[in-house]
Amino acid sequence: MTTAKKTTRSSKKAPSKKSARSGSSTGARAQARPDPTPVRVAGQAADQLLVLTGRESEGVTGMERTEDGWAVQIEVLELRRVPTTTDVLGLYEVHTDRRGELQSYRRLRRYTRGASDDE
Repeated sequence: MTTAKKTTRSSKKAPSKKSARSGSSTGARAQARPDPTPVRVAGQAADQLLVLTGRESEGVTGMERTEDGWAVQIEVLELRRVPTTTDVLGLYEVHTDRRGELQSYRRLRRYTRGASDDE
């Protein structure tokens, strides 16, 4: 008798858990993965540029959404000097797809850290 009650209880609980699981996992699989946030794309672009150039980024100076993904401008330390105001920086433009995967990059310009935009 005791065994029958346990079986009945467990059989009642099992279908509800199974249906809840199958419903949520099916919904999750059916939904497309959302596009990453701009912050995540910028970070990925900087990381991928580091891998390709071997140079650390100083920061992201701009980004905009494009038809195919993102265009991210990243300032990179190209040559360390003393004093640091004479360091040579490079401004790179990185193009990614919508998921943040690098598609292309190019250096836009090189300049010393202390130089103004007019130079």
